[in-house]
Amino acid sequence: MTLTFKVKYGYGVGHILNDLCSAIWFSYLLLYFHHVLLFPSALAGVVLLIGQIADALSTPFVGHEADRTDDLPFCIKYGRRKTWHLIGTLSVLSSFAFIFLGCFGCTEMTSPWARVLYFSPFVIVFQFGWACTQISHLAILPNLSSDPNDRTELNAIRYGFTVVSTIAVYCITWLVLGLTSSTSSTSAATKDVLSPKDELKFVTLVFIILGIGAVFALIFHLMVKEKNDSYLALEDETQEKPRRLMVWKDWLREPQFFQVALIYMATRLYCNLTQAYMPIYLEDTLLLDEKSIAYIPLVMYVAGFTTTTVMKPLNRIAGRKITFLIGCAIGAGGVVWVFFGQGPLYRTYYIYLVAILMGSGASTMLVTVLSLSADMIGNNIECGAFVYGSLSFTDKLSNGLVVMIIQYFSPCLFVNKYNLMLLEYAYSI
Repeated sequence: MTLTFKVKYGYGVGHILNDLCSAIWFSYLLLYFHHVLLFPSALAGVVLLIGQIADALSTPFVGHEADRTDDLPFCIKYGRRKTWHLIGTLSVLSSFAFIFLGCFGCTEMTSPWARVLYFSPFVIVFQFGWACTQISHLAILPNLSSDPNDRTELNAIRYGFTVVSTIAVYCITWLVLGLTSSTSSTSAATKDVLSPKDELKFVTLVFIILGIGAVFALIFHLMVKEKNDSYLALEDETQEKPRRLMVWKDWLREPQFFQVALIYMATRLYCNLTQAYMPIYLEDTLLLDEKSIAYIPLVMYVAGFTTTTVMKPLNRIAGRKITFLIGCAIGAGGVVWVFFGQGPLYRTYYIYLVAILMGSGASTMLVTVLSLSADMIGNNIECGAFVYGSLSFTDKLSNGLVVMIIQYFSPCLFVNKYNLMLLEYAYSI
C-alpha cells in the first residue's frame, strides 16, 4: 500500500526534538562547558562521556522493552513504540534545559568534580529520553512499510528533517548569541570569544528549541498510527509459508547483524565528530570570528539536506553498497582537505568546500546505512527495536570514548583534534 503524505511527513517530524537537542549537544556542549562554565577540557569531555555511556546502556534496554508483547492495554492500543516515544519525549523536555541552566548553588569554591556530579543526573535522564525517542522512532519505520524504496524514502525524509533541524539550531544560535554584531577581526588577540556572560543566551536558545521540538513531537503522535502485532500476524497468515517470529537471541547468530553494526558505528562516528569539533576547529584552530561557528556548519548541513533529495533514485539505480562507497569517498575528501588545508585562501574560501564535502558525505552514508538496517530487519519487525538499540549502543559508546580521548589531549595544539579525527575516520573505513 502506498504511503500517504500524512504518514510520510508525520513520521519525518517525529525525531525533530531529538535532532534539535542533538545539534546543541554535539555542536555546543563542549564550547559551553569550556568557555561559559569554565570547565577544564578533560572534564567537559567527561560530561559528554557520561551522556554517551548512559545513552549506550539505555538503547539495548529500550530496544528489548519496546519489542515485548506482554504490554499494558494502553501500550497495545496506542502502540508499543509510540508509547516509548512519548516516554522519551517527556524525559527530554524535563531534563535538557537543566544542562544549560548553570549549576545552582555552586560558587567559585565548588570543586570541578562536584559540578560534574551536579550535571550528571540531568545528562543521564536526557540521554535515556533521547534513546527512547530514537529507538522507538526507528523501530516504527519497518512497521509502516515493507517496500525497500518506501523505507529509503522515509529514511531520506527523516534525515532531511534532521538536517533542517540542525540548520534551524545554527540560525537560532546566530540570532540569540548576537553573532551578526561581533567583530570581523580574525586575530587571536582581538576576536570575540564565548565567555560566562553568554550563559543567559544559551538558556534562551535551549528553551526556544524545546518549544519547537515539543510542537513537532505532538504532530507525530497525532499523524502516525502504529500497526499492532495482531494485524501483522494476520498479514503473515496470508503467506504460503508463514515465517517464524524472531527473538533477540536469533540476531546474535546473524553475521550480517555485526557487519551492519560496524558500518553504522563508523558512519555515526564520522557524523558526530565532524558536528562536535567543527565549531571548535573554526574558533580555536583557524582563529575565525564567532560568526563562523554558525554559518560554516550551516553550509555543511544545507549541503547534506540537498543530498537527501537524490538518495531514493541513487539507491535504486546504484544500489546500497555503491551509494555508501560514494558517500565514503566524498566524506574522506573533506577530512583529508582539513588535514592538509592551511593559508588565507583555505581559511577564507576553501573551508566552505570542505563543509560541503563533509555534509554531503555524511548525509549519503547515514541515509544509506539506515536503509541497510531496515533491509536487514525486513519483515521481522517484532525485534526491530532491539536491532536499532544494539546498533545505537555501538554508536554511543564509541563516540563517547573517542571524544574523551580527544579532550584528554586537547591541552596540546588544537589542530591535534582534527588529526585524531582523521586517524579515527581511517580506522572506521
